[in-house]
Amino acid sequence: MRDALRRADDEGFDLVEIAPQADPPVCKIMDYGKFRYEQSMKAKQARKHQQKIEIKEMKFRPKVDTHDYNTKKKHILRFLDAGAKVKVTIMFRGREMAHPEQGLNILVRLAEELEDLAIIENQPKLEGRNMHMLISPLKKKPEAAKEAAKEA
Repeated sequence: MRDALRRADDEGFDLVEIAPQADPPVCKIMDYGKFRYEQSMKAKQARKHQQKIEIKEMKFRPKVDTHDYNTKKKHILRFLDAGAKVKVTIMFRGREMAHPEQGLNILVRLAEELEDLAIIENQPKLEGRNMHMLISPLKKKPEAAKEAAKEA
């Protein structure tokens, strides 16, 4: 160990312990400042290429009109095309809680209309005065993406 420290000092570098759990411990003679800089750059690159999944939310009421339903469905389609997951919420007020099946019907209808573009990650679930469902976009196949690019 002392010999390695003396050798590193003579060369103007640092003795860096790479694997302390090994028997005997593994050390390397290197410039520690440069090593730390390279490690931070690798970590920065990894964060840059990391994909962040965004969750958007769309709220409905049990007695939603057809035009409002279609408009909100278009927003959901736009979110799914952007690659975001969508949390669809049905908000019940007052006596609407007596008929949760109306909210379930809306969510089932929406899921059926979007089944070729998205999958249901969480099935409809009633929590308090709200009913939730989580939809995520389908993974695009590389061949389908190339064909879509050719058509455009």
